[in-house]
Amino acid sequence: MTDDRVSEGYAYFTRVLDRLRKHHEFFSRAIPLVASENVPSPAVREALASDFGNRYAEGYPGERLYAGCKWIDEVELIGVELAKKVFKAPFADLRPISGVVANLAAYTALAEPGDTMVALAIPHGGHISHGKRSWNGTAGRVRGLDIIRYEFDYERFNIDVDGTRRRIEKENARPKIFMLGASVFLFPHPVKEVASLASEYGAAVVYDAAHVAGLIAGGVFQDPIGEGVDVMTMSTHKTLAGPQHGLVVSKEKYAEQLKSVMFPPLHSNHHLHAVAGVAIALAEALAFYHEYSSAIVRNAKALASALSEEGLPPLYGELGYTESHQVLIDVSKFMGGRDAEVKLEEAGIVLNRNLIPKDYELKTDYKNPSGIRIGTQEVTRLGMGPSEMKEIARFISRVVVRGEDPRKVGQEVAEFRKDYNKVHYAFTNLTEAYKYVEIR
Repeated sequence: MTDDRVSEGYAYFTRVLDRLRKHHEFFSRAIPLVASENVPSPAVREALASDFGNRYAEGYPGERLYAGCKWIDEVELIGVELAKKVFKAPFADLRPISGVVANLAAYTALAEPGDTMVALAIPHGGHISHGKRSWNGTAGRVRGLDIIRYEFDYERFNIDVDGTRRRIEKENARPKIFMLGASVFLFPHPVKEVASLASEYGAAVVYDAAHVAGLIAGGVFQDPIGEGVDVMTMSTHKTLAGPQHGLVVSKEKYAEQLKSVMFPPLHSNHHLHAVAGVAIALAEALAFYHEYSSAIVRNAKALASALSEEGLPPLYGELGYTESHQVLIDVSKFMGGRDAEVKLEEAGIVLNRNLIPKDYELKTDYKNPSGIRIGTQEVTRLGMGPSEMKEIARFISRVVVRGEDPRKVGQEVAEFRKDYNKVHYAFTNLTEAYKYVEIR
């Protein structure tokens, strides 16, 4: 190997490590409000750095196609036991490598290409993995399902079950799956009513809990399996605060169907370091999430109320704004959602632009929609409470409503963040939340 190639490789090597460190430094002084993210505990980070990530364990625990899986099997089975306990489900599988793969497992186990699934439209809160082929959605594009949308009650920001029944009858459809859960998920879905409708067609009910899994684990949102859901899917890194991975739980009758599609159809290895991290997050959920999830919702309501006082009222104030970690705001009076996202990031406030219900009628481009979406799960895990939500609302308003210089606001945001760099609701917090840990 020539000295030139070593020098060139080393230059790339150091550039990557430099960007990793800068990313950690940015988040240590920012206010993280993206509703689909969270900060894992130091123990979860330890699992992600372990040798599990270098190994293979194809198949279900006890049925592996590789040797060397003794401790891997034991950890995964601990995770299975915890998932069943936390989500009150007879069956659990930790092998999906993401929430989308978990959804694909449900689609594959419960329906065939050409079958019909009922799901929310994206401006009504639906996720792209539930979408039809013309939206490039996973269900339509990858699994080949025919998607029809739920009728939507704009006043309650929820599914209109009676209207959906009429739509299905009008289209002479025979759904195989009724999909619940959402990407914008303010209020519990009418699980019992949808399960009753699904029973008329002999269809299964699937609940995508990606956003609210931690709230469900804490017992503050709803109990999907207990209310009539057949299969519940999720990603594990949002309110559940684990690593980026997936999880499926279900009634016992679907266990073998789900196991058979997980391997080999959908993946071979399933990211074993992440499985260990999920097991740790589930143990934290069992111990701490009743308190944590209650604090998340309390903070979401406090932030929404404070934003309203600051001249930026979130949607659905007449319903209490939210029953989850999410707050949805129409910023179109001041700027587009994309513009708000960019300016707030410059101020160290990280959130995302989002389509809101009126965008469905306006046919607004998703690149610069009317709204922004906020999540309180990460700032809550950093130890913030209602008084801090008032400060955050003031920072947001100064940028969006008053048009202050984002860089000036950002200096104050960094100062505000100094006291909030420990992970709460976990067994250990010796390592700061965003500390860059060198192991090389």
